[in-house]
Amino acid sequence: MDLTIHASTLPHDDADAALAFYRDTLGFEVRSDVGHGKTRWITVGPVDQPGTSILLAPAAADPGITEDERRTITEMMAKGTYGWILLATRDLDGTFDRLQAADDAEVVQEPTDQPYGVRDCAFRDPAGNLVRIQQLR
Repeated sequence: MDLTIHASTLPHDDADAALAFYRDTLGFEVRSDVGHGKTRWITVGPVDQPGTSILLAPAAADPGITEDERRTITEMMAKGTYGWILLATRDLDGTFDRLQAADDAEVVQEPTDQPYGVRDCAFRDPAGNLVRIQQLR
C-alpha cells in the first residue's frame, strides 16, 4: 500500500483562538476556513508540507453526539485529556522559548530528555489540547 498521513483532527471550542494559536503562534498556513461562528472547520499545516494538515474542528459538532457525550467532551477538553498532537522541530529550545513567550500557549513541560530516548516539551493550545514537540535528531 502507498499511504500517507493527510490530516489529523483536533477539537476547538473557539475558532478564532485556535486560528491565532496555530497560524500566528505556531506559524502554520491556513489552507481552508469554512463555516461561521463556533461551527468553523479550519485546516492548517506547515508551509513547506502541503500534503500534511491539521483539521481544527468544532468540538462535539456531530449531531449524533448526545448531550451527556457533549458534556464529557467539554470536560475532557478543559482538563486537556481529549485531544493531542505530536510535532517535531530541529530547534526544540528555540521553539520552546518562542512558544513560552506567546500569550496563548500554556507550558505543560519544559524541554526534557525523556528516559525513552527523546527530548521534548509540551504545551496546551487554547482548547486544552496537548501539543508535544520533539527534537528531531
